[in-house]
Amino acid sequence: MKYHILSDIGNKRKQNEDFCGYEIIEHDNQNIAVFTIADGMGGHKKGEVASKLSVENILYFLKKNLVNVNFDNYIEVKSVLRQAYKYVNTIVYNTSLYEKEFKGMGTTLTTAIIYKKDLYISNIGDSSCYLFTNEDIKKVTKDNSLVQELIDEGAITEKEALTHPQRNVITRAIGTDEFIKIDFYKEMLEKDNKIILATDGLTNSVTINDMNNILTNNNNLEKCCSEMIDMAKQNGSKDNISVICITI
Repeated sequence: MKYHILSDIGNKRKQNEDFCGYEIIEHDNQNIAVFTIADGMGGHKKGEVASKLSVENILYFLKKNLVNVNFDNYIEVKSVLRQAYKYVNTIVYNTSLYEKEFKGMGTTLTTAIIYKKDLYISNIGDSSCYLFTNEDIKKVTKDNSLVQELIDEGAITEKEALTHPQRNVITRAIGTDEFIKIDFYKEMLEKDNKIILATDGLTNSVTINDMNNILTNNNNLEKCCSEMIDMAKQNGSKDNISVICITI
């Protein structure tokens, strides 16, 4: 397995509220790889604090607890991920309650766990996970966002969603409520698959077809990340831009 992580402040922002991280954990002579990405919100309300707290604490929790998981039992894997997200949410939520300068902060949080041939994804918000295989790419996660709800209702098309004025409005986040709902996904992996985790600074400005072309034409993960971010900036992205590329 190889990976590369790249985060860019983007065209417009004065600070980077995205945060990314990873942890490699040894388990039964196998490696558990954990990658996570967060897009903080709040601006002056310290979105960058929410994203950093979330990434650092979910990695801490999973490093301690994944070694005891039976990965043959998907319910058990989901249970640990659910506990991890609740643990992180409590930290961010309580920080926002008791520290006036952090009131109202929150963050997306998308986490990928790779163990043997399995990919486990947990998600809150609109940071996304994609799986690239055999020169084809699919989006694994579903955004917790207003425009996704409008798409599901048939009110707008996916193409219209790309330019919708409220495309940055998310319906779920870490830290904004005491209780959270988490989405879970599982995929089987094969040799040469690529996994992409990205914040909406990328996905709102780079189409899935453009991502597919970049991944098809590049085996260098650093180049894949930099080309995606460069394209997002050229296409006028107004947000921070972060991407994690992993190959199996």
